[in-house]
Amino acid sequence: MKIDAHQHFWQYTVEDYGWIGPDMAVLKQDRLPPDLAPLLQAASVDGTVAVQARQTLEETRWLLDLADQYEFIRGVVGWVDLCSPGLRSQLEQFSAHPDGRHAPALAGVRHVLQDEPDDQFMLRDDFLRGIAALVEFDLTYDLLIFPRHLPVACELVKRFPDQPFVLDHIAKPLIKDGVLEPWATDIVRLAAYPNVVCKISGMVTEADWQGWKPSSFQPYLDVVLEAFGPGRLMFGSDWPVCTLAGTYGRVAGLVAAYTQQLSADEQAAIWGETARQFYGVD
Repeated sequence: MKIDAHQHFWQYTVEDYGWIGPDMAVLKQDRLPPDLAPLLQAASVDGTVAVQARQTLEETRWLLDLADQYEFIRGVVGWVDLCSPGLRSQLEQFSAHPDGRHAPALAGVRHVLQDEPDDQFMLRDDFLRGIAALVEFDLTYDLLIFPRHLPVACELVKRFPDQPFVLDHIAKPLIKDGVLEPWATDIVRLAAYPNVVCKISGMVTEADWQGWKPSSFQPYLDVVLEAFGPGRLMFGSDWPVCTLAGTYGRVAGLVAAYTQQLSADEQAAIWGETARQFYGVD
């Protein structure tokens, strides 16, 4: 079974998606499950994990509702206010979301750490208390960060050895500029913590949107493959954000071509088994 471990949905408005800039016109439209379904079928992908794109409880509820309506949405990574005194009630509400067809839709949570002005935000006491609450609810945490945050992320995951973490978008290295260090060294440091896995996702938008080639990504893929191993990697399309630099099929094909060097079991891990085990989805 193939799982796309990272994609988004939205109903576009300028107010809600201010991060979509003037050079991103292709994203300025609704992107909903009926738009994604034929792309999944063409790529022989069986299911997805829908990830938050806005930091609101309303969006988390909406994504859970979509998961009820569309069976291919196997799980949701939503947003809750990890720094709020009311966090527990939020987690109780979303963890009780009914779902009779497959695993509970709320698989994990994410905060857009990359946009916080304070690079040490994830080590704030209130944020740490929020992370500590996730284990009780069997929720994973998605790390959305830039390369400069990797040393801080190492400190975070070290403090919570029983909390499952996943690194989104291989931490967005400077692929367009061909820069490997210190990103590569810090990736190896993060991968040393066994409670961390990594998504092969979000790469094409860190490259030259119009001029990238598969060879543009090989050094970065080599680093994460060596650091995490196939059993701790998972494919994510980052659709529809990826359409800034390539179609769904081209993004999936990029990863498929790279993983041809691996055994059948190793490929199966990257294309579904890691995501199924990490997020607890079927």
